[in-house]
Amino acid sequence: MKLVVATRNKGKLREIENELSGLKGLEFIPLSGFPETPELEETVISFTENAGRKAGFVAKATGLSAVADDSGLEVDALHGRPGVLSARFAGEHASDDENNRRLLQEMQGVPEPERTARFRCVIALADPEGGLEFVEGVCDGVILTEPRGTHGFGYDPLFYYPRLKLTFAEMNLNTKLSVSHRGRALQNLKQLLMKRFNFVPDENMA
Repeated sequence: MKLVVATRNKGKLREIENELSGLKGLEFIPLSGFPETPELEETVISFTENAGRKAGFVAKATGLSAVADDSGLEVDALHGRPGVLSARFAGEHASDDENNRRLLQEMQGVPEPERTARFRCVIALADPEGGLEFVEGVCDGVILTEPRGTHGFGYDPLFYYPRLKLTFAEMNLNTKLSVSHRGRALQNLKQLLMKRFNFVPDENMA
């Protein structure tokens, strides 16, 4: 089965392929393999709405099943912001560094007990006939007052996971995927794919 990964974000693509690569008979095709597919403008309604629209749009455009995710950071002290605007918190074409600086600015003076936050990820699986299914993953943590670590992307340097005493940016990919919002959502997606398409784990990938 061919599955289009509906993202041009290299960090997301790497995490998705890493987590699902052990399914025998599943071939990944990045969205870059379909350069004629136009960009779909995101809404600001919800993670579920965005993921579903992206996956459905790409499945229809390519004639293949597609997965798309929408994810973001929900900070309690900011009443759930940046949320669906996480990728453009500091502006429409903001870089990761710019978004992180904006977050630190808005969190100035917030005491540690009130710096709680969570990453949320919703993944949609769409087929060309219009079928659509969703899985979700959530990871709770704390926003630091300065970045730590050089791995990952997005808000990873500021997102501290207390159980491991590391930020996401201090974790290697496998460790991050074992606890992160996207890793948990991908585990749920793997179970969905195995159930729906009778995929089995590839013993050679164990």
